[in-house]
Amino acid sequence: MQPSFDYLRTFVAVFRTGSFTSAAKFVGLSQPAVTSQMQALERQLGYPLFERHGRRTSPTARAQALAAKVAPHIDSLDAITDRDDDLPPEQARVIHLGGPAEYLSIRVIPLLSQLTESKVEFRVSFGLADKLLSDLSVGIFDIVVSAIYPRLRGIASTPLIDEEFVLVASPRWCDTATDDDNPVTAETLRHVPLVAYGEDLAIVRRYWRTVFEQSTEGLNLVATIPNLRAIADAVIHGLGMSVLPRYLVEEPLRAGELVTLFEPEMAPLNTLHVATQKGILHKDRTVRLVQDALLADAQRTARAS
Repeated sequence: MQPSFDYLRTFVAVFRTGSFTSAAKFVGLSQPAVTSQMQALERQLGYPLFERHGRRTSPTARAQALAAKVAPHIDSLDAITDRDDDLPPEQARVIHLGGPAEYLSIRVIPLLSQLTESKVEFRVSFGLADKLLSDLSVGIFDIVVSAIYPRLRGIASTPLIDEEFVLVASPRWCDTATDDDNPVTAETLRHVPLVAYGEDLAIVRRYWRTVFEQSTEGLNLVATIPNLRAIADAVIHGLGMSVLPRYLVEEPLRAGELVTLFEPEMAPLNTLHVATQKGILHKDRTVRLVQDALLADAQRTARAS
């Protein structure tokens, strides 16, 4: 007996999401129905497809081989029968979008007004990359902007934009950062108060290691603030120096409210990624619409910089 298209489509969803529960949301079935279909498919094929580990599953070697053969064909057929076509004309598609508060607030939220004209509603959440990606993998989010490269099974990603990190302070700290009109060095910067995201100085530590080839030991940490926009405001008002993404401080730099304390030949970069569940872009044109808007905005930003 040849396996049905529905069984194979459900199989691909389980393979990509790593969970019967997540796959059920993806294909519009109940979790027991997904379990029943996979049991029937295993009987038809004559071999097991998944090993269960609590709420998660792992594919057998034969399941991996089957997925490699059938997934491209499933995606092509799903693209022809786009699931958005089933929505009534007056019904809006709700997109659950997650990412870092700073980038979403500055670059993404301003795009929402033009996207809502296409009958799209949004539920936006801020958070850290690991948790957001984990939630994406089980279907809580449709799209995540991630500050780290997504490595979870069942997630596809595209590079979005390179964050350039800059060392900034209010102009009042320029004299403190220099030593008898000599160039700024890592040593002279130890006299400037430091504002950081957290106690581990993750962003600052990377900057110091990349630019000065030194540790952050001895820096004068005066405050930790777990929000980059709030750090920028604190630094503008003279609290000290910090390392921040350039997109976040472009306006204050142009206005003279902030200055760069050091201009390295090669600034540290971090690539942001836009992540979705694998296969969703082929079957959900609304997710494609939103991702395309994010990528287009990132390209415009890169050209303007």
